[in-house]
Amino acid sequence: MRASWRRILTRAIVEPVPSEAEFVIIECTNCHARYQYDEDRFERKPSKKIKCAKCSNIFEIHNPAFAERAVAASVASGDSTLMRRDAAKKPPQDTTEQSPLPKRDDDDEPRGEIGVPGPSEPQLPAGKRLSLAVINGTDAGTVYRIEKPRVTIGRSGADLTINDTEASRLHAAIEVRDSVIRLEDLRSTNGTLVDGEKINAPVDLANQSEFQIGGTTIMLIVTDEG
Repeated sequence: MRASWRRILTRAIVEPVPSEAEFVIIECTNCHARYQYDEDRFERKPSKKIKCAKCSNIFEIHNPAFAERAVAASVASGDSTLMRRDAAKKPPQDTTEQSPLPKRDDDDEPRGEIGVPGPSEPQLPAGKRLSLAVINGTDAGTVYRIEKPRVTIGRSGADLTINDTEASRLHAAIEVRDSVIRLEDLRSTNGTLVDGEKINAPVDLANQSEFQIGGTTIMLIVTDEG
């Protein structure tokens, strides 16, 4: 069965690390389990068929190096496209069984409560890499690495600038207080949405949390450094 994809990281990687390999994120078409897949495992082939470690479904994945034109056509037709992000180098494998995605921080615990105070001093967590990936909208594929405790997002003059006419110039901000990562709306015209609802106060985010600014959807990605 041919897989459907949603593009996340293929168009632009901000400050890539040459010593690290790039992975793609693949999704089983049957059970929708997600896995990291090392691009080296394509062996320079345009596509491969693999077996899902969870449900044993066999589905086809495509090498992004061979599929740029096909991806563009797929986006135009409304299909989901390939998801890619940087990850640590792993030995090539032939199945998905050895490369499951890291468990989301909020799988077993509820999202942080609105207004609950975190650590007093903004600071980046040691040993972690924080990134914002645009997964839907005009800038889909853009990845912004967070390198300071507070970054702004908006249409103009922001740390992460998005091409979205529905976004305010300074629309929202991400503030990092060690393990606490908080999203705040900066009194924008159209508001900032989490789980489809406008937030009225700062909200804590977890790894792979998504939020919406205008017509742009952004995902927070937390990975281990090095």
